[in-house]
Amino acid sequence: MAKSKAVKLWFVNVISFILFLVLTVTGLLNWLVLPHGYQAKGSILISFRHFLREVHEWTALLFIIIIFVHLILHWAYIKTNLKK
Repeated sequence: MAKSKAVKLWFVNVISFILFLVLTVTGLLNWLVLPHGYQAKGSILISFRHFLREVHEWTALLFIIIIFVHLILHWAYIKTNLKK
């Protein structure tokens, strides 16, 4: 039983790390690399910027869900420490 929970926690941790990396890369590319507003007028980069923004938003939603799963898996530990 404990080994099964450990595998679940490891899986959730790996998935959350991957999602965090995707959030970081898409956020930094949109913020620092791709042109903003009038600078991208008529460019293919504006389409890529919108695509990365969509990826960033959906990844953020998945990341929030994974964090809730992480909290649920650690709920017994959280309850025990809140009682102290």
